[in-house]
Order: sequence, then C-alpha cells, then structure tokens
Amino acid sequence: MWRVPSSNTSLLKAVLTSGWLLALGFVVVHAWVVWDAVAWAYTIYGDVTLYEWWARYGLDHDQWPVLDYDWVYPALALVPVVLPALLAPDVLGYQIVWTAMVVLLDAVATVVLARSTVRGTVAAWWWLAFLVALGPIFVGRLDGVVAPLILVALVIATRHPRLATAVATAGAWIKIAPGAVVVALAATRRSLRDLLLHVVVPGALVSAIVVWLALIGGAGTRALSVFGQQDSRTLQAESVAATWFSVVRLVDPTVRIEYNDVIFTYEVQGARAMQVADALDWLLPVAVLAIAALTWWSARRRPDHVPDVVLLSSAALLLALIVFNKVGSPQFVAWIGPPLAAGIALAGPGTRRFWWPPAIGVLLTALATQIIYPVAYGPFLNGDAWIVAVAALRNAALVVLLLGAVWRIAQLGVREPAAHGQVVPSRP
Repeated sequence: MWRVPSSNTSLLKAVLTSGWLLALGFVVVHAWVVWDAVAWAYTIYGDVTLYEWWARYGLDHDQWPVLDYDWVYPALALVPVVLPALLAPDVLGYQIVWTAMVVLLDAVATVVLARSTVRGTVAAWWWLAFLVALGPIFVGRLDGVVAPLILVALVIATRHPRLATAVATAGAWIKIAPGAVVVALAATRRSLRDLLLHVVVPGALVSAIVVWLALIGGAGTRALSVFGQQDSRTLQAESVAATWFSVVRLVDPTVRIEYNDVIFTYEVQGARAMQVADALDWLLPVAVLAIAALTWWSARRRPDHVPDVVLLSSAALLLALIVFNKVGSPQFVAWIGPPLAAGIALAGPGTRRFWWPPAIGVLLTALATQIIYPVAYGPFLNGDAWIVAVAALRNAALVVLLLGAVWRIAQLGVREPAAHGQVVPSRP
C-alpha cells in the first residue's frame, strides 16, 4: 500500500498548523474576494448601495427603517447598515467601510476558530477555502456580517453556552439565520433550569434590549414587522423549491421568470409557483420544529455527544432555512460554512469522520453557487440549459446535505453509549 513519506506528512502538518501562514492565507483570500467583488461592481455591491441609501436617508431626513417604516430586516440590522455611513461621506466610501467591517468580523471569527482546538487551524484553512469557493457575494450582503457571528457562537457553544446564545440572538436580530444556533442550544439542554439559565435568559435579555431600543425610537409594532414582510412573495428564481420550474421552462415557454421591482429580485410567476410558495410558509416552521424534536431526542439518548448534536442540529436547521425557503438568494449558502468549520475543529473522536464528506460537499455547493451568481446569472435567467443544470444540481446537493445532517443526528441517538454503558456528560 502506498504511503505518504513521513517527511512530507510533517511538512504538510507544519503548513496547516502555522499561525503565520494562516494569517497570510487570510490576507490573500480576502484580498482576492474583495478584488473580485470590485470587479463585479454593482452585481455584488448593489445591495450595499441600497444599504447606503437607507442609512443616508435616515441621517439626512430622520426617517429610519423599522423606526418609521416597515423593513425587510430585523431591527438590529440598522447597526451594521448605519455604521459605515457615519464613517464615510459617499457611496464609494460606504462600500469601502462596509467591506472593511465584514473582513474585520471574519478576522475575529477566524481567530476564534483557529484557537479553539488543536484542529482549529485546519478548520480555519477549510473556512478560507469555503470563502474562495463562495466568492465575492460574501462581502456584498448582510450575510457577511452574520456568518462570522454564527461561527463564533458555534465555536464557544459548549464551553460558554450563555455567551453563544447572546451572540446568536444578536445575529438573529440582524438576519434570522443565526437563530438556528439558539434553537439547537435550547433543544440540547438537559433540564428546565439549564434551559432557562443558558438559553432563555440570555436570549430574552438581548431581545428585550433590541426591542426596547426600537420602541424608544418610535418603532411600535414595526419592531416585529420583519416577520410579515415575506408573506406576499412567490418563489425566487434560484431557490430550491423553484428547481422544477427552472427545469420545465427549458421546454415550456409559459413558465416565466420576471423581475420584482419592489423587492429587487427575480421570481417565478404563475399560480402554481404561488401555491408552492404559500406551502413553504408553513413547511419551513414544521421542518424547524421536526429537527428541534429530533435534536432533543438524540441529546437525551446520548448526553456524551451533546456538543456533536449541537453542531449537527445547527447545520440541519440552517440547511432547512435554505431548502424550505421561497427566497433562494446565493448569499444564504454563507450560513452553512460555519457549522462545517466548527465541526472540523470541535467534533469528538467518534464523530470526526462524519464531517469530511459534507465538508467537501459544501465546498462544491459553494463553488456551484458562485457559478450561478455572479458568474452566469444572466444565462440562468435566460434559461441556458447548462447553468440551469448546475443550479438544479446545486439545489439537489443542498437537499442531500440536509438529509445527511438529519440522518447523522438520528444515528447518534440510536447508537449505543461507550463501553460498559458509561456516559460522560458534556459540559453545559
């Protein structure tokens, strides 16, 4: 059997564990991502330009999202949206400060990941590879702000669950996705007291502060308006649920994708698409509840694997937020990188092998997402067969990754504990 020479193995290990090389890799990767974002110009920074308009209009006219009119984002999203406008006088300056803010947040998350365990540096290299695969969309959306928060919350979840809950809850008040970490933490608590101390109290405290500040600002019921903003939408063109419509339009010209100039996105038109979208409005919460219930069962069956269950549950929940979502924006894929990176770093000895196959799958999924947007979004909207096929395969991969995460959670629950039935409880 062919073996890698020990000298080569030692060299590879030295490269993967070098903090200085990781820092250099971080700079190179982010320089490339930013350069590519600038090269794509408005395609990537279009939403950032909209953020700047919201912030500048508020500063100039004292009319703010959430405080004075309904918004598509939760209330705390005002902080990252307004901050660059306070430091820059124009759109270009705003984009520069915005990009620097995203890179700085990711630097903090990468350091936390790299220092988490002896495998943290390897996990950080995987995270950088994921960002290269996903491409410039990472720095051009709010998801570039919340993805590092998800990563930090997952890395500290086992040792500092209250802080992890606070970080994830704050992230959820910027964009809903980090709430998946809170659900996973809640479902794995061992007692009502544990649940209250480590999840309910810190989550409620952060939420109360955000809502209180919004109410002081005059938001009223608009503090919660984000939860009703998606009801009238149909299927976004590249969403998982729109796959069938995308494929069928290759042979059926009556299937139409049109631009929605109110929310600035392309959607599948027609009664059937709206029916599917309406079904997803209740399928998504059902999927979240089902995964939470499975997580609760698995954590109680195997308390020695609770840290692994938290990571798997977070991955499954974040994937469910994509698969059962009528909105299918490419930046959503940024959500699923953090649980894979955290899993590589933190997985227990008996579950480390679980993470490498999906880690490769997520890299390929991210790369396919970059091909769809921004590389070939025009051909996708025009119905070119090759990119419609890429989008269909990408969406199928997201479903497979979701099923795989759910299966692993269930598998941990049915496996027998360690030898002689001894269980080593995880730290709260």
